[in-house]
Amino acid sequence: MNDLTWDEFERVDLRVGTIVFAEMFKEAIKPAIKMQIDFGEELGIKKSSAQITDYYDPQTLIGKQVAAVINFPKKQIGPLMSECLVTGFIQPDGSIILAVPDKKTANGSRLA
Repeated sequence: MNDLTWDEFERVDLRVGTIVFAEMFKEAIKPAIKMQIDFGEELGIKKSSAQITDYYDPQTLIGKQVAAVINFPKKQIGPLMSECLVTGFIQPDGSIILAVPDKKTANGSRLA
């Protein structure tokens, strides 16, 4: 379990971004929310979806900053091409709590 090297960890590009658009992902098999996340001028806006409907609704997500992996390959999820992986913590009941910075930070900031 402790065999991850520092070089491997550094390859994971975890950045903070601000959700600028969110709506229910009606075409998803499991309840999910589609989002557009602003990662700043250099990285731009990326699309994603997340199964976070137990604790979040689209209207309350606008303006929220989240941590996301931005260097996974794009993934087709139904009609959506996901461009990043929004991170969160799985609760015992299977619901997800978003991983967020505790203070506002610049979009595109990298996890150190």
